[in-house]
Amino acid sequence: MDGMHDLGGKQGFGQVMHNRDAAVFHQDWEVRANALYSLAVKCGVFNMDEYRHAIERMAPPHYLTAGYYERSLTSLATLCVEKGLVTHEELAQLAGGAYPLAMPSAPGRGNRAKRTAFVSGDQVRVRDEHVAGHVRMPGYIRGKHGVVISKSPVYPFPDAHGHGVPAEDEPTYDVRFEAAHLWPQGAEQAQVHVAVFESYLELNV
Repeated sequence: MDGMHDLGGKQGFGQVMHNRDAAVFHQDWEVRANALYSLAVKCGVFNMDEYRHAIERMAPPHYLTAGYYERSLTSLATLCVEKGLVTHEELAQLAGGAYPLAMPSAPGRGNRAKRTAFVSGDQVRVRDEHVAGHVRMPGYIRGKHGVVISKSPVYPFPDAHGHGVPAEDEPTYDVRFEAAHLWPQGAEQAQVHVAVFESYLELNV
């Protein structure tokens, strides 16, 4: 989905602040939120693609003003409500006020019917598709061409896995893109490598 979460390659957000010595957690509730979502995944309450998609579904103003663990907590709470483990009203009562959840999900999709198995050196193009549900394709590579470098083992196909849709597992391909092709007149001469699922790719002919 084209959501506020897909910020790769976008401008206007200022310098990325990075501190090698930054603490992992800053408050006790962050530790608990992280542990609870990890436990829910381990116990099969939801999977990682469902978890990621619930974060993607956050309202843009909420997403941009929330920290990392608030996004995790929002995803956890949203999925627990959607799966009937708790009600939104119960959360609001415990919080002593309004409790924001992610927006409803759009339908997912299965694998592409006709997929190509690629090999190192293949010239490929990322399909120019706009998906309503969960997708693990960064927007900045949509419609762009690159070169296959290597192939991974298979993984659950995220577009289906995040929605409970039956699908075959797929490999990802390490695809090398030229930065100047991804961002014409706006990037240094560099190469960008992205892991791209098989259903997202076609031969560049």
